[in-house]
Amino acid sequence: MTNLPHPLPLWAAGDQTKPSVKELIKGAKERRAVETFQPEQLAGTQIPDDPLGRQTPRSAVKGFLKATRERDYATASEYLDLRNLPPGLDLNQGPDLARQFKIILDRALFIDLELLSSSPEGDRQDNLPAGRERVGRLAAGDKSYDILLQQVPYGDGAHIWKFASTTTADIPALYKEYGYGPLERFFPAWMFDYSILGIHLWQWVLTVTVLLLLYPVATWITWLGGRILRLFSVQRAENLERFFAAPLKLLVWILLARALSPLIGPSVAFSALMQVATIPLFALAWLLIRLVDFGASRILGDLDRRGLAGARVLVTPVSRLVKLVVMTGIMLLWLDNMGFKVTTLLAGLSISGVAVALASQKSLENIFGALTLFSSQPVRVGDFCRFGDQVGTVEEIGLRATRIRTLDRSLITVANGEFANLHLDNYSVRDRFWYHPQIGLRYETTPDQIRYILVEVQMMLYAHPKVLPEPLWVRFLGFGDYSLNVGVFAYIGVTDYTESLEIAEDLNLRIMDIVAAAGSDFAFPAQIQYELPGKPVDESRVHAVEAQVKEWKAQRALYLPNLPKEKITEIRGSLAYPPPGSPGAVPTSS
Repeated sequence: MTNLPHPLPLWAAGDQTKPSVKELIKGAKERRAVETFQPEQLAGTQIPDDPLGRQTPRSAVKGFLKATRERDYATASEYLDLRNLPPGLDLNQGPDLARQFKIILDRALFIDLELLSSSPEGDRQDNLPAGRERVGRLAAGDKSYDILLQQVPYGDGAHIWKFASTTTADIPALYKEYGYGPLERFFPAWMFDYSILGIHLWQWVLTVTVLLLLYPVATWITWLGGRILRLFSVQRAENLERFFAAPLKLLVWILLARALSPLIGPSVAFSALMQVATIPLFALAWLLIRLVDFGASRILGDLDRRGLAGARVLVTPVSRLVKLVVMTGIMLLWLDNMGFKVTTLLAGLSISGVAVALASQKSLENIFGALTLFSSQPVRVGDFCRFGDQVGTVEEIGLRATRIRTLDRSLITVANGEFANLHLDNYSVRDRFWYHPQIGLRYETTPDQIRYILVEVQMMLYAHPKVLPEPLWVRFLGFGDYSLNVGVFAYIGVTDYTESLEIAEDLNLRIMDIVAAAGSDFAFPAQIQYELPGKPVDESRVHAVEAQVKEWKAQRALYLPNLPKEKITEIRGSLAYPPPGSPGAVPTSS
């Protein structure tokens, strides 16, 4: 036979504090009655040599509890004052009264022996008459009963402590309120005497039976909830069932068991054990973890749909961090339910948390850098970009660092905290490429030659199918140190970098053809001393260009500073591209 391993705190319905689970299971005492006795207090007090140890209130109650735990109700009756019993009760009923009193205490009253006086004279500060000690108070119906100890004569002028005769006389009435009633007819008497963790064997049997009967009920309730969800959305119901069916079933099962626990006729120890939230908190933690998993799966699916598969690397560690926070919160709730001082624990954890945060400052900086890269997305995996003074293709964005493959095929690893703060130029997200060469012409070029070049280059750009018509301009910018500068501004309407280089190459060659056709040439930054005559001017080309410009002027077709819209429409896309002679060019008839 076993019982609780420590004295239990004083508690009774209606006017005292309910014990915490820590007090019940671990015997922690949150308050103690500290009594100090001076030697002169014992002067004149005769302490009898009582083999049952009834010299003090504490030892008397302790002896009674010990005897009832051992089912020695004859000895336990020696702790009851059986004098002056009311009609209907006699000394022969002492063992039965002791057994009934033990059941009453089990079901209704916790007793903390530390709160009872250890003085032979009892507690003189409890406002009770001398020789009286209150153990607790019980309510039965509309009446309140004091559970009292009193000193009774023992031997030659000595006194011992017993439960008062008034309390003994009240046992039958209290047993009608707190006894097991009809249950005693269904279970053998020995199942009411033996206990595990302070809970009788019959209660364990009945609890297990009720749990087995409630499990199919909880399963049916969970199934019914799933059927109702299917009426609104089958796919959503299947997702919810996959993640939440098992923890919800456990939670419903435990809640049903706790709701029906009063029907079992619980003892105080059983009621206190039912208040232990270990299993409900476990079910709640399981449910919250499944909720995190469900949220993570939804986020992963959303990332895949939006083409952000690279961000999947963040979902797993973040979900694990959220689970850790959930488990920590559940653990703190459990410790608080068990009676521990959670505020003290949190104070210690906060100090440790500051130290950990300082030690992991760089790691946290890199994690937040990764979050920034995935949320604002200045670059993605596979993008070709410039970072700082280098260029390369992003191969991986991890939690700690980003890896970039450079043009010389080396692999650079940059911490996310640093990479997120760099100037990032993402070439892969360009919607067009800027074409803006500056043409430096020789100073021997005449104004009409420049006019010719301006018009022809402008018409060529408008006519090219890969050059966007707006914005576009070709201008004579001014006089350089060694050249006459013509500026070109246009956009190539492609997004692939390699293709843009191909088109820019074609445009550059066509500009060279125009310059050559104008009879001019490109300047070069050099100083030359001519001892021989320079390159002769092609007079025929010069006269031809001048004649062409003169004709344009006569026909009012010198399109400077801008080509008219009708001319742009006329020549738009008229050039052959790819240029004749290239593999992709359209063959022309000979």
